Amino acid sequence: MTQAANPFFGKFKTPRETAPFDKIKITDYEPAFQEGIRQHQKEVDAIVNQRSTPTFENTIEALERSGNLLNKVSTIFFAVSEAEGNDEMMAISQRISPILSEHGNNINLNEKLFERVKFVYDKKGELDLSPEQMALLNDTYESMVRKGANLKGENREKYRKLTTELNQLTLTFGQNLLKATNSFEMLLTKPEELDGLPQSAIDAAALMAQNKGKKGFLFDLSYPSYGPFMQYSARRDLREKMYRAYNSRCQTGKFDNTQIVKRIAEVRMEISKLMGKENYAEYTLERRMAKNSRNVYNLLNQLLEAYKPEALQEVREVKGFAIGMEGKNFDLMPWDWSYYSDKLKNAKYDLNDEMLKPYFELNRVKKGVFGLATRLYGLKFKKNNKIPVYHPEVEAFEVFDANNKYVGVLYTDFHPRATKRGGAWMTEYKGQWKDENGKDSRPHITIVMNFTRPTADKPALLTYGEVETFLHEFGHSLHGLLANSTYASLSGTNVFRDFVELPSQIMENWLSEKEFLDTFASHYETGKKMPAKLIEKIKKSRQYNAAYLCLRQLSFGFLDMAWYTQTDSIENVIEFEQKAMAPTQLLPIVDGTGMSNQFGHIFSGGYAAGYYGYKWAEVLDADAFSLFKEKGIFNREIAESFRKNILEKGGTEDPMELYKRFRGHEPSIKALMQRDGILNE
Repeated sequence: MTQAANPFFGKFKTPRETAPFDKIKITDYEPAFQEGIRQHQKEVDAIVNQRSTPTFENTIEALERSGNLLNKVSTIFFAVSEAEGNDEMMAISQRISPILSEHGNNINLNEKLFERVKFVYDKKGELDLSPEQMALLNDTYESMVRKGANLKGENREKYRKLTTELNQLTLTFGQNLLKATNSFEMLLTKPEELDGLPQSAIDAAALMAQNKGKKGFLFDLSYPSYGPFMQYSARRDLREKMYRAYNSRCQTGKFDNTQIVKRIAEVRMEISKLMGKENYAEYTLERRMAKNSRNVYNLLNQLLEAYKPEALQEVREVKGFAIGMEGKNFDLMPWDWSYYSDKLKNAKYDLNDEMLKPYFELNRVKKGVFGLATRLYGLKFKKNNKIPVYHPEVEAFEVFDANNKYVGVLYTDFHPRATKRGGAWMTEYKGQWKDENGKDSRPHITIVMNFTRPTADKPALLTYGEVETFLHEFGHSLHGLLANSTYASLSGTNVFRDFVELPSQIMENWLSEKEFLDTFASHYETGKKMPAKLIEKIKKSRQYNAAYLCLRQLSFGFLDMAWYTQTDSIENVIEFEQKAMAPTQLLPIVDGTGMSNQFGHIFSGGYAAGYYGYKWAEVLDADAFSLFKEKGIFNREIAESFRKNILEKGGTEDPMELYKRFRGHEPSIKALMQRDGILNE
């Protein structure tokens, strides 16, 4: 293949230099990776071999600005592979992962390069650096140290082998989870098997079956299929079947992750010990707001103590309701929870998802979410059909500020596909940075979700939870779009993992506010606004089962910390995780199911020893939003302060300092407990 035929080897001739998805072929990726690695190594060699005394400019900044081609192809490839992957993309991932790992090690373990970096770092007190330059210097030095630069002899080679193995293990874990998720289908053909399901779920299942050439109603483990089934199906036997299928993924068989999770934990433990740390959590938490595992456990235990009594009461209430509804005593099992808790919610508040969905038609929701960014930050979103996309369902928007200045590009991808991993996420096809001349290179951001599809006679009508997810990922996208840093590695969402969820989670708070709902929540058929009574029900029900949901998140946090504070190999994964989650256990344990083998966040994502960050950020977002509640939920002055101090700053300053600059004080759990009804205001 000639370089001229490969789109990566030239400037992208597209609107805003966006990725030319219509031109990129799968066969283009590997040659681009290889050339990118070659160019990057050549640039690093030039830094190392120069005779000039090391300076911030010729070493730290030069290293930061190296590897443009490799960064370009890596960013695009891995973003596409998660949203529109296939067997060929997975195979490339398996081949390229060890090569990338070796290349990263070649740079981080380059002794001469580290000598130059350390020379500048040791003289930082004498240098006249801006706060952002100082942050880059510190990050560059600390990153190299954390990636083995101070290791000697055999330990350096051991580190190389461990990181290469870890990359391969995490990749295989994620691919197994996707394949296991896609491998299960439940085809229903009898009318009585659909008892309790709303028409929307039935129509979606019929469409799924039709699209796969089958007769009947097809359900799978994607959330828009699994969630409504567990919530509404009156068939307890079928709920159990779905629950067991979902929660036994990767436990046995072809996609078994048991040995993989054990080895991932072992490798991370070995890496941490090479770095002189007691365990992987201590190694990781050095670069987090929490600082150490003691502070993490302090937060988890504080919340456990505050919320568990209420959570137990919530479970008793749902069980009592279920017994009254069925007229007989029985054990409330995990596959019963969504069904009976939804029925109780409906009884208490006369509210369920089916009542709300007609007011959450996807296009109207999109206008509402985009409109919130307009109200707060003056942003405008203009669809541009000339921007290439990687799948026909994807839309691309150019984003402008209040002065019509270009901000960036936002891609949206809303519905499940077999080629898309589960869940919802934000990532980028290009980050934000400023070049040597100060020219601002604006970002290309994507948000990817798995929302309910339209059916033959209805548009895509979202659940309340799906709208909340949209707002969450959109918050991440604003963090990326509004980035205003000089250096890409400090830009946008490149912040401490336990800080990154603040911009996303704070957005969810607007959804229960009438002022916001009035801007977009209108019935898809009649156009009438959501009635005030319905909004009041949403507000009243917002605290429903808040303690149960808190303990569910805490269970994942405790499990994560157990995996990464252990210092010995784990023999039995199921026994280990059950012991770790025991303090938060509210419902019976089901044989044959487990969490660890499908816990992508901590085994193939970036949340190892970091899952607590969701609750940490919840404390932050509740405290931060209380200022909007005090001053007005669309208050432009407060929004501008949040933008300037949080969204634009990226990782250029310590996150606690940024937070205090916005809020005026350090956060406490008080606002969160008040919001959840655990503490009276």
